[in-house]
Amino acid sequence: MKVNSIHDKQENYAWMPLDNAAKIYPAVQSREFTIVFRISAILNDPVNYSCLVRAIQKAELRFPYFKVTLKKGFFWYYLEHVDRPLSLSADIHGCCRSFFFPRTENPFLLRITVVRNKLSVEFSHILTDGAGAMAFLTALLAAYFSEKSPEVPAIPGFKPDEPMSVEEFEDAYNRYFNSEIPRVVNYTKAFHLPFELNRKKRFHVLSGVLDLCDILSKSREKGLSVTEYLVSVYLFVLQEIYHELPLFSRHKRSKIIRIQVPVNLRKIYPTRSMRNFSLFVLPEIDLRLGDYTFEEIVKIVYHKMQLETDEKVINKIIARNVGSERNLIVRGIPLFIKNLILRWKFYSKGPNQYSGVVTNLGKVELPDEMAGHISRLVFIPPPPNQKLKVNCGVIGFQEKLVVSFGNITTSLDLEKKFFRFLADQGIHVKLTVY
Repeated sequence: MKVNSIHDKQENYAWMPLDNAAKIYPAVQSREFTIVFRISAILNDPVNYSCLVRAIQKAELRFPYFKVTLKKGFFWYYLEHVDRPLSLSADIHGCCRSFFFPRTENPFLLRITVVRNKLSVEFSHILTDGAGAMAFLTALLAAYFSEKSPEVPAIPGFKPDEPMSVEEFEDAYNRYFNSEIPRVVNYTKAFHLPFELNRKKRFHVLSGVLDLCDILSKSREKGLSVTEYLVSVYLFVLQEIYHELPLFSRHKRSKIIRIQVPVNLRKIYPTRSMRNFSLFVLPEIDLRLGDYTFEEIVKIVYHKMQLETDEKVINKIIARNVGSERNLIVRGIPLFIKNLILRWKFYSKGPNQYSGVVTNLGKVELPDEMAGHISRLVFIPPPPNQKLKVNCGVIGFQEKLVVSFGNITTSLDLEKKFFRFLADQGIHVKLTVY
């Protein structure tokens, strides 16, 4: 396959509507609520800039549908191809910055940065989710290491000279939409952290590097996946924070503690889409029914996760989300009015309904020739809004699991309680400031 055969498909991605999940983000993003997330590879050696520049040139040929910018139409936003090379910048301005406030010279919705031995990619959620970003970073690392050492293998399916499938930039939500399926019900308002906001610049990150064998052993002991175990700990810690509040403050707050857990739908529905394709599971505890032991929370989380990741339940959520988008009345509303409606919908039916977010990208597997050059991977979730205040991102690589909290408050109480609980369970934890 020749490189120019990729460009033969350019008419397919020269103009693309936003996928179903992305449509709300332009209406709610701001200078602080950037909807930008980061994945970093901490290498064993300083980055070779010339090799990395050549690697970027290879990667952008394989992922041309990521070379787009956001445009405003009369009814909807859309993505337009930009015929410019991706650039490399120094990582000196902090992580997860907005692409729009202020508008930079970079027209894209992705950013590649480097400092010393840390190579990072940042994506706006308008463009893709964690799985799509990880695919891009993996291919970029493969190209980089092959530039340094020719014996390093390329990643299957993402070689620069292999065919690009049109399926990679499809809106998979629309593909699996079924208009005959009933919609899901809405959730009640949830408990939110009581901490005061930090002064601007607010966003800071604290990471815990866990021994993967330790947490796998502890999770299996409870009959849980790693994600289910971490969500159980999160709920238990939030319950503790709630009970430490003064009685009057507790009385004013919701007694529903609920965690949003993104689920990668590519594991349920076959697709190669590199755009957003995830939905959310929302395990919860109701403190109106009394206090919960950790064992009780474990059972609730396990059964909730099993139930809500069932394909039939997921179909209902897709039916609600895509069905609203296809409504003829909604489609005919001008964009400036849509933005107002979407912003109201997001804040009334979004962060109001959950107390925290735990996003686990899973364990990343790389060939030994690549893995031997990488110390760890770090996933930084988007900065939280002022209601949620804290986000949590998780990624595993080799023998390490890195749990990162993005926080905009003056308090580290949540992080301290979370990591202390894990340490008390015999899990080795090393804290690092990202």
